[in-house]
Amino acid sequence: MVYEVLQLAGILAFAISGALVGVRRRLDILGVVVVGASTGVGGGILRDMLLGVHPPLSFLHWQNLTVAIVGSLVVFYLHPSVTRIRHFEVVFDAFGLGLFSANGAAVAYLSGQSTLTSILVGVITAIGGGVIRDVLVNTVPGVLTRELYAVSALLGAGTAVAVLALGGDATLASLIGGALAITLRLTSVARGWHLPRPKMSSGSTA
Repeated sequence: MVYEVLQLAGILAFAISGALVGVRRRLDILGVVVVGASTGVGGGILRDMLLGVHPPLSFLHWQNLTVAIVGSLVVFYLHPSVTRIRHFEVVFDAFGLGLFSANGAAVAYLSGQSTLTSILVGVITAIGGGVIRDVLVNTVPGVLTRELYAVSALLGAGTAVAVLALGGDATLASLIGGALAITLRLTSVARGWHLPRPKMSSGSTA
């Protein structure tokens, strides 16, 4: 039961972050729902495709898509003031990133995948929804620019696999891995931590 709740929590968190982006971009109600729901279930659909699960679970379990749509509608009607939208977007995106990275890796590992494959599946699950969201609103995907985005997903996925390898269950792996990923992501945003970027001379052009 706790494991299922964690999956739905990740979907809801990502859906809210996606819907907030849609509100900030001043999309209509359909646009907000499409961006929010796609962000919410997109990562899980990519995970299932990588693991050979057809059709993806979000097409079979009505709860997944329902949570994503309802979360998006709530944001559309009750979103905070414009000056606070960016703050909430980052927080919910971090929660979705953490829960999806750990959960995706746990699902892959328990299905018999290798350690490396499980970690990569977890990372793709975590960043997939965000990439879909950014593409839909014509933005450079955050995984390429934001503070330790992919690194946080790697930490969450790697920790989840380590917990499972040491005998823990999927719930514990998701909780510990997700918590560490969320903590690193929010800390990197607060402190402005980035991976190294190329140094450009003053006269160079892109």
